[in-house]
Amino acid sequence: MKRDQLGNQQCSVARSSAVLGDPWTLTLLSDCFLGVRRFEEFQERLKVSRTTLTSRLKLLEEHGILVQSQYEQKPPRFEYRLTQKGKELFPVISTLLTWGDKYYSDQAGPPILRRHKKCGHDFQTYIACSECGEPLELKDVEARKRPHNDSYPAVERGPM
Repeated sequence: MKRDQLGNQQCSVARSSAVLGDPWTLTLLSDCFLGVRRFEEFQERLKVSRTTLTSRLKLLEEHGILVQSQYEQKPPRFEYRLTQKGKELFPVISTLLTWGDKYYSDQAGPPILRRHKKCGHDFQTYIACSECGEPLELKDVEARKRPHNDSYPAVERGPM
């Protein structure tokens, strides 16, 4: 299956990865959450070609994850801001960061520490059940097919 066909699949992971499944896109979003907004800043931090950066920013705009806004008239200059849809990717990027910190940090530890402003503590993201608040692990989750969804061959009640 080609990458551009992923968005048509009856699978939320496939549809999402059609937009987010590129390393530059995820890294770009991570920088957005750190407050980077301008093209030149992205390019300087990521060391990515202008063509690649332009295409990733355009894709994120097309999908309503980023919005471009003008911050200077002469010459016209723009910055990229997260939309509400983009901001809702925070748990995804934060969880990916936690995983990367655990498995890919060097001996000095994670390169960036995240602090919860409200309590003042550094934190690591974890996933909890939206209904009862209990932390979730793979062994605690099962998947089932949505009723009347014959177009997707899901595993009935199988482990995740």
